Amino acid sequence: MAAATWRLLSFVSLLACWQVVVIFWQPQLLPSPVDIAERVWLEGVSGSLLANLLATMQRVGLSFLFAMLLGVPLGLWMAYSRRADLLLDGINTIFMNIPALVVIILCFLWLGLNEKAAVAAVVINKIPVIVVTMREGGKAIDFKLMAVARAFNLSRRRTLIDVYFPQLYPYLLAATRAGLALVWKIVLVAELIGCSNGVGFQLGIYFQYFDIAGILAYTFAFVGIVLISEAGLIRRWESSVMRWRT
Repeated sequence: MAAATWRLLSFVSLLACWQVVVIFWQPQLLPSPVDIAERVWLEGVSGSLLANLLATMQRVGLSFLFAMLLGVPLGLWMAYSRRADLLLDGINTIFMNIPALVVIILCFLWLGLNEKAAVAAVVINKIPVIVVTMREGGKAIDFKLMAVARAFNLSRRRTLIDVYFPQLYPYLLAATRAGLALVWKIVLVAELIGCSNGVGFQLGIYFQYFDIAGILAYTFAFVGIVLISEAGLIRRWESSVMRWRT
């Protein structure tokens, strides 16, 4: 049986179990899948869902971009410089273990309730994960292959493209996947605490009104965007850059 068929079967089984639970439980506490679908439609027609999703996606995109631009070179620097590794490893470990909520609160207190604070909080939380992954990737590079490339008079550009980066791609992909998964979650917390729009902000509003249908509607819409991003962007990029292995 194809993988897509198994995924579809898993999804249908989840919906069936959900519907069975709804029958024997209070619908106010757990609305049915049909009720959630109707709510998603209503939120979409009103324009509220799209506006909040776009606000969240913008924050995710900016945070992810800045974190990668800072974390990747920093991790590689630590991989190739023992002094940098000794100097920054302890600091990176500290930041990795500070709860994300603490960083978010401090950023809002220091920078105010604005977009800069929200993005900064997410970037600070994400960079340590990228640094650790890319440091290990840099250390795993086989420089004997680089020497072989020089022996065959490959240009520096071709050496980087054909020898260096292919060895680094698995770690770059791992940093992307882990970092992006973390960013999605942290952005929602930041929006819940200090933003005036976005999925996290709307979830907070519905929490105050005990609107479980609204919470689940936004949750599934958000998960749908995450899955589309994973399947449409990350996996395609992975298949493209890892083609050299086949």
